[in-house]
Amino acid sequence: MDKATIGVVGSGLMGVGIATQSALHGYRTIVHDVDPARLASVAPKAEAVLDELIDCGRIDLAAKTAALARIETHAQLDVMASAKFVIEAIPEVLALKHRLYAALTELLADDAILASNTSGFPPDQLAVPLRAKERFVIAHFWNPPHMIPLVEVVPGTVTAPEVTQQTATLMSAIGMEPVVLEKAIPGFVGNRLQFAVLREALNIVRSGAATPDEVDRVMKASLGRRWSIVGPLEGADMGGLDTFLDISSHLMPELAKDEDVLDLLRERVNAGQVGVRSGAGFYEWDDAHLAQVREGRKRLISRG
Repeated sequence: MDKATIGVVGSGLMGVGIATQSALHGYRTIVHDVDPARLASVAPKAEAVLDELIDCGRIDLAAKTAALARIETHAQLDVMASAKFVIEAIPEVLALKHRLYAALTELLADDAILASNTSGFPPDQLAVPLRAKERFVIAHFWNPPHMIPLVEVVPGTVTAPEVTQQTATLMSAIGMEPVVLEKAIPGFVGNRLQFAVLREALNIVRSGAATPDEVDRVMKASLGRRWSIVGPLEGADMGGLDTFLDISSHLMPELAKDEDVLDLLRERVNAGQVGVRSGAGFYEWDDAHLAQVREGRKRLISRG
């Protein structure tokens, strides 16, 4: 799939992030959306991503200019007929995705691959309207793609092995780090790990043992750093599985196993405190706090 055209359906933050990453690595990238206002926002959002990369020393002005020139926006879905790889990045509503796939199955070339950026739906459920189900796969990017390189590549039960491999190869070619799952499970891998940690974090706050700030500081000063070098299973090997078995035997029974901890989220949501968007959640999100996060983001992007 050498420099074949890549199509992106959906021009939200994820769609534009994927498109920008594709264009930055030399691919003609066509973006479609049914909303004219969202289509008009593609160029400014892509430029903001590229400016952040320039600011962090990752690319230069020439690379930005070339990437922007490779991104095209189209109001008509039939433009996807020219793409060899199409990524669906529309809202997580099954009926919307099925309607889109029913249209795409009439348009896509016989050798094209259709991928979904879904974070939740299993591939077999998504692929129902498609004739060529063997050419469908999940490619779950993380937000934002220019900062978080992981793409979870998840085949369906009838996905052709070469489609899975071609998808992983393309993800590497656009600067991402693909991980191919053996099979689909709810939430895939990344979200299951993320929400397992979130449940215990909520449990600790609920118990009164630590504040949200203290829990986050522990994570950022310890596991957050360690897990960027070695994963939890590598860490267990390095620490000794016998040691981890001993600790797990008395600690795991004490960890949260219920969903009652979600009450902490419900209380805040019901009060209109949904986080950054409302200015408050577990934290007050003033300019100083946002600037602190932006500085940390800049350091992470600079590392590449």
